[in-house]
Amino acid sequence: MEPTEEENRPRDADDSAQIERLKQELKREHDLHLRALADYENYRKRVERERATVARAGKRELILAMLDLLDDFDRALQHAGKAPLSVAEGLEALHRKFISLLQAQGVTPMVTIGEVFNPQFHDAIGLVESEEVAPGAVAEEVQRGYLWGDEVLRPARVRVAQ
Repeated sequence: MEPTEEENRPRDADDSAQIERLKQELKREHDLHLRALADYENYRKRVERERATVARAGKRELILAMLDLLDDFDRALQHAGKAPLSVAEGLEALHRKFISLLQAQGVTPMVTIGEVFNPQFHDAIGLVESEEVAPGAVAEEVQRGYLWGDEVLRPARVRVAQ
């Protein structure tokens, strides 16, 4: 039996076409792989950002609650003079430790008296007559304000000189 025309035809053309088709398929699969890696990396970064945001929000709530406790502590220290010396010294030591704990977390009290009123940092609750500070400046601090790094954690509640 004689070979057919197809069997006589050189296989180089078919092989070249098949190789080119496989190269294109490999390139497409490689592109899909790279896209999947990029999508995964974007997902990982987004989840990390969201986790950090949630953790910071939770920490913020806890610190705000601690600031209310610190306000109560400050009021208690105003009356510590009536307590025995050992009790007053103990309260003062605990107060210092509490403030150190907050400072270790980046929480610092604002300086407000005499500063020009700024609604970003101050919550005005009234006006007062004052000869010690210029009009428009903070004359009295009713509740201390705090910063958390560069962010206002709690604005100071103040009375402004008129």
